[in-house]
Amino acid sequence: MLLFVLVLQACTDDSNVDEESGDSGEESSAGGDVTIGMAEDPITMDPHGSNDSASSQVRRNIYEPLVFQTVDMELEPALAESWEAAEDDVWNLKLREGTTFHNGSEFTAEDVKATLDRVRDPAVGSAVAFLFEMISEVEVVGDYEVNLHTEYPFAPLPSHLAHSTAGIISKEIIDEDYQAALDEAGMDMTAEEYYELRDEGGSEYEEVSDQLSEYVGQVLGSETDGTNHLMFESRSAGEEVVTRKFEDYQGGERNFETVTFRVIPESGARMAELETGGIQIATDVDSSSASRVEEGEDTELVEKESVRMTYLGMNTQKPPFDDVKVRQAISHAIDREEIIAGVYDEMGIPAKGPLAPDVWGYNEELEGTSYDMERAKELLSETDVADGFSTTIWVNEDPQIIDTAIYIQEKLSELNIDVEIEQFEWGAYLDTLANGEQDMYILGWTTVTGDADYGLYALFHSDSIGASGNRAFYSNTELDAFLDEGRSETDEDIRYEVYTEAQEILIEEVPMAYILHNNFIVGVNSANISGVDIDPSGAVRLDDVNFE
Repeated sequence: MLLFVLVLQACTDDSNVDEESGDSGEESSAGGDVTIGMAEDPITMDPHGSNDSASSQVRRNIYEPLVFQTVDMELEPALAESWEAAEDDVWNLKLREGTTFHNGSEFTAEDVKATLDRVRDPAVGSAVAFLFEMISEVEVVGDYEVNLHTEYPFAPLPSHLAHSTAGIISKEIIDEDYQAALDEAGMDMTAEEYYELRDEGGSEYEEVSDQLSEYVGQVLGSETDGTNHLMFESRSAGEEVVTRKFEDYQGGERNFETVTFRVIPESGARMAELETGGIQIATDVDSSSASRVEEGEDTELVEKESVRMTYLGMNTQKPPFDDVKVRQAISHAIDREEIIAGVYDEMGIPAKGPLAPDVWGYNEELEGTSYDMERAKELLSETDVADGFSTTIWVNEDPQIIDTAIYIQEKLSELNIDVEIEQFEWGAYLDTLANGEQDMYILGWTTVTGDADYGLYALFHSDSIGASGNRAFYSNTELDAFLDEGRSETDEDIRYEVYTEAQEILIEEVPMAYILHNNFIVGVNSANISGVDIDPSGAVRLDDVNFE
């Protein structure tokens, strides 16, 4: 009887293995379901509606860009099969044929024009308009060819076209979004009539644009239509986004059937779900959980050096942070090595300035702000707040950000600076920071394009103040001139020198204390899946996922 039971059990086990994962010991090509646990809730499905990492993680799988950026930050064809600078201020793009959107319509040059016109439309008020503001006209040359005219020569444009917010949206849903906004605003006008008015410009357009801005984006905020490998199915705000494989995707076979992005803010809960198989991928693995994942029987770490910079921002338009010596004193009081060791478990490197070493334009000869408490006290003694002051540091729900704030709070107490830490939910955090009410705050910026323009223009140019990225409300006409020159210069050597000058100003002026370039880490349930990768911008890549 015992022998019979054992044989029966063995037969049952073999049957299950064959059904779930194919031949024993081999990866399966059969489809499966992937659940990704994320720390933060996506803000919106609208690619032009926000520039946050959580939204980007979802949207980049739904919308396909013209140019694809590999995990090694190399540029490859995507919806554009080729691109070249036809003239100093004209880029010609040949588009891929035979591509369909999720709704079944055919991808053409009209969709490229509709997308790039929308992101630059003042009525949309996009936080990522700075990425495309140099484009003056999108000329449709043919069904599968466009010319992008720029106001000035702009060398890094292909990198900008690879950004996650540059995914191409179908003209059909863009028209629907505008028409819904026009109807909601009570305007007797079609979307096409609005486009004609927008092209003409003038006071009438400005008046219509102002009235429209309150309503535009409502459709695209909750519905999608792209060409990438995932189709949007549903979203429960604060809980999950459910997507399904797009069967007509042209970029290669995918093994998953569905991908669900679950919001699990608490790190310990995310790790527990990973270990039990409730989720197959956990993003935002903090360093304190890394060893737990690494040593787990069914889990493994995927780690990548990043192009991200974590910083302590200071509102340069609010006293006493409008005094550069106060900002310098605070920066000197921070021991970056201690933060990396104590908070990040050595998973990062100190930041000299705003650019990470792998970003083009980084100059390794630049000297950052050293930890020097005596120098910090000396600098503060030369200000109007020599005896100290009370202030706040704003943070989101990230435990490492909170721990960093606590460390800075303790260090600044040595300068008689009394710091209160205030915590915000992620979406509210970004909105409130854009309003300029903060004293100090901790945030990160990832130079997704790998070019100094993106790493500096959004954070420090006076035109980017607010939601575009410059939440330090920093304005410097000399720096603006350098950043404008860096955008328009085509000679790489000259560009490099321009960005070196810009970084020297920023290290001296300290609109923010540059803390570290932290590594990106995700956890994978290796008993369920393999082939997960991440890129230096922190995006999880699902292209090669296999089910065990």
